[in-house]
Amino acid sequence: MVFSCLDEDTILDMCNHKEEQSYLKGEIINHEGEKITDFKYLKTGLVKLFRSSSDGNEQVVAITRPFEFVSNMSIFSGEKYRYSVAALEDSVVCSVKLGFIRDLLLKNGGFAMELLTRISSINEKIISQALDIRQKNLTGRVAYVLLYFEKEIYNSRIFDIPVSRKEIADYIGMSTANVIRTLSDFKRDGIIRVFGKTIEIIDIKKLEIIALRG
Repeated sequence: MVFSCLDEDTILDMCNHKEEQSYLKGEIINHEGEKITDFKYLKTGLVKLFRSSSDGNEQVVAITRPFEFVSNMSIFSGEKYRYSVAALEDSVVCSVKLGFIRDLLLKNGGFAMELLTRISSINEKIISQALDIRQKNLTGRVAYVLLYFEKEIYNSRIFDIPVSRKEIADYIGMSTANVIRTLSDFKRDGIIRVFGKTIEIIDIKKLEIIALRG
């Protein structure tokens, strides 16, 4: 973890500069265009990173879990957030004043390297996922997303989808109708069971083949 390279005194000092805030499902954690004043990371919960298009729709860039620094992708390259972040589940976010973090980066090379490596890794993951998705056909994209929730987010074959069908469609670059139809096809073929927002993956091998070949 990024903070593991800090000594006890520095960690205590950081705790004095840290605030925790709870967000209910659906609440905005930060808005695109807002001035960046804090270094934020997700302690518990689940969030989506998105941008608003000119027609008022949302473009979902990433869905991420705790301890990924999704709201800080642009803290060293600009003064304003380039993306919005919203809670997909009830979440807790830790905030540290940006000035404190910048001072710490100048004083502690190990921490600077760990933090920059972590942010770079997350950026690469987001880009890689976007490229992987765009290379697949419709069924492959939906299968990819279901496996992402199963393996990366919930570590369970039964889970509640934290986003709407429309948000899935925005994320994978397809229409909502196509996403709904594909989920219905997976259900008909015995690959998944669907109970409202709850998904159960029945045939994970087949789903993995579809995601790989799609």
